[in-house]
Amino acid sequence: MALDIGSKAPSQQVKLVNAEGAKDVDFADIVAVGTTVIFAVPGAFTATCHLNHMPGYIGLSDEFKNAGVDRILCLSVNDHFVMQHWGEQTGAFGFVDLISDGNADLAKALKLDRDFSAAGFGTRYVRASLLIKDGVISHVEIETKPGEVVVSGAPHMLDVVKNNH
Repeated sequence: MALDIGSKAPSQQVKLVNAEGAKDVDFADIVAVGTTVIFAVPGAFTATCHLNHMPGYIGLSDEFKNAGVDRILCLSVNDHFVMQHWGEQTGAFGFVDLISDGNADLAKALKLDRDFSAAGFGTRYVRASLLIKDGVISHVEIETKPGEVVVSGAPHMLDVVKNNH
């Protein structure tokens, strides 16, 4: 079960990955000011994440900005080298910043972690979406079916943003 609506974003060291490279940051600092849309994925380059999730957010990034969103973040447990390459391959940079949470510490702090060891993946994020305003979680949804992108997808989150402003 994810953190409750109204909870403050957790303070957790992660790597922010964008066109400039990767740098150590505190997650709470990144989302402390403004409106942030977040989508969490089980893994970079996985079929659903690569072909459906990321392209949706890139494609609607201007609409998110027009609706008052300051930043879009993608969370994954992949290391920052993989996240850097994924951002380059998808053309995400300039639209979506990536968060590398290599040890799943943020995933656990957000209570969005799941053990995928049976599939050989270890601890990963569940597929989820969040809206954080000035450091406070105002919306969170978790996908209920594997491989499905409905409540965590860009079109749904754009509707959430428009209905929460």
